[in-house]
Amino acid sequence: MPNYQGVWSLSEHYQQINSEWPVPPFTGSAGLIAGYFSNGASVDFLNLSSAGNATDFGDLTVGRYFTSGAGSSTRFIAVGGDESGVTNQTIDFTTYNTTGTFTDFGDTNVRYSQGNNTPVSNGTRSCFTLSAQDGGATAYDNISYLTNATTGNAVDFGNSTSARYTSAGLSSATRGVFGGGYSGSTSNIMDYITIASTGNATDFGDLTQARNQSGGCASATRGLFCGGGGYNVIDYITIASTGNATDFGDLPSGNYSNLAVSTSTIAVITEGSSGSDISQVTIATTGNATDWADLTRTRNRACGGSNSQASVQ
Repeated sequence: MPNYQGVWSLSEHYQQINSEWPVPPFTGSAGLIAGYFSNGASVDFLNLSSAGNATDFGDLTVGRYFTSGAGSSTRFIAVGGDESGVTNQTIDFTTYNTTGTFTDFGDTNVRYSQGNNTPVSNGTRSCFTLSAQDGGATAYDNISYLTNATTGNAVDFGNSTSARYTSAGLSSATRGVFGGGYSGSTSNIMDYITIASTGNATDFGDLTQARNQSGGCASATRGLFCGGGGYNVIDYITIASTGNATDFGDLPSGNYSNLAVSTSTIAVITEGSSGSDISQVTIATTGNATDWADLTRTRNRACGGSNSQASVQ
């Protein structure tokens, strides 16, 4: 028998004796893409350090869609959603460097979060908009928040400048910006909050194109609103300032339910409603997106986040 040294748990000792070496934790830039229409529970894992196809990560505690992805540099949190046309208040979480199923975190408010993307987060706290109730197309202006490192129910933060749903979110270390959405018609509104405080949102400016179901992501200074509303446009803003968005470039095609996750340098954008393709752009520059890789499946109305996106903020 081999001579094992050091301190081993019983399960680790068993694995070594039976040559079942445990998979080491992932330490690079990771992205998770969770859920899909309709009521999908599976989660994809992306190694954002290099281009490559997604692999299976595990499952949400409850299969759902129109969920929002929140979190920190270590923890990914899936907030609310829609299950068979009915509000699902579940918040569940996992850590990026493991694989497997999620764990219960708490509950959202009665209304569910619609975002297809990362809500605004400063690493410590995540804030998200609440939109429709029981699958209805009713827009609300509520903003809620949770503390990423704890567990518990969402807490009221304040109100957005206008009631709308399926808006996108992006953030820096201090400020979160919500863009677009729908409430009878598509919106070009952007508004912002200071994440560490509570209170109502303030007008930021306008997107170049009114749309909903965009993907939002950011570096430490620049934010991108990617696709949505059937458009292929990518907009960018400087998060610390206010003003209208500027054209960045184009996605390969115009879709709904686009989703974006990022590191400090690149944004990775899913195709949304029409396929499993993933594209990428370099955030500090401008230009059209180029091919990155593929998801394990089409993930319409999914949510996502990355450990690097939170850690650079």
